[in-house]
Amino acid sequence: MNREPVFVNYAHRGASQYAPENTLSAFYLGLAMGANGIETDIHRTRDGVLVLFHDDALARVTGAPGMVWDYTLAQLSALSVASRDGRLADHIVTLEQFLDHFASKDLRFAVELKQSGVERETIDMLNRYHMASKTVLTAFDFENLRAARAYDPAYRIGYLVREDRPEQEQALLAIGGEEYCPKAAFLTPQAVARWHAMGLNVRAWGIDSPETMRMACQCGVDGMTVNFPDLLNDYRKETEGRK
Repeated sequence: MNREPVFVNYAHRGASQYAPENTLSAFYLGLAMGANGIETDIHRTRDGVLVLFHDDALARVTGAPGMVWDYTLAQLSALSVASRDGRLADHIVTLEQFLDHFASKDLRFAVELKQSGVERETIDMLNRYHMASKTVLTAFDFENLRAARAYDPAYRIGYLVREDRPEQEQALLAIGGEEYCPKAAFLTPQAVARWHAMGLNVRAWGIDSPETMRMACQCGVDGMTVNFPDLLNDYRKETEGRK
């Protein structure tokens, strides 16, 4: 079986409900709130540096125009990333800076490839920090996953999907992928049991409320990306205490 040995509470872009997403402050807050994993996103700057940023466009969290790849690292470093409530700010970090802070910690890592052609550079940087045994590489674009698996099979592969289609499961299995990552909205206990029977780890995303979080747990997922890892940590402790 390819399932994770423990349930993984991934701080989604860090504790992004409370702190500026994909920044050091968000990642550290996520760990303080009980997360045992970190999820983040990879983009490449105009001058070829890998940075942690979710959207293609900068506007939502920085207010700046244009796309991540329009800017050099120096230009991006001058921008501020705002929290959801606008009260906190932090800065964009590189993948290397992130790994300097977190690679040595006993955590699971989910690294989403947001652009085509970043697979080799991402894996090369991860390998400098010996990350293969605790990292899953994820993407919505299956070609990212195919390229990553071909370049270095040591990394787990996770397919992010927005709808439940059998051909997606089969594509993942065909390249020896380990993790199926469905949107929480279409989870059922029966679907999770079916994916488990295929030998797949199941990690949910799109956890938009505590109610969705609890539903995903009750469906039997192996982990999830969540903006509020404190609530998930509390819920897991509560349910474990009832057993």
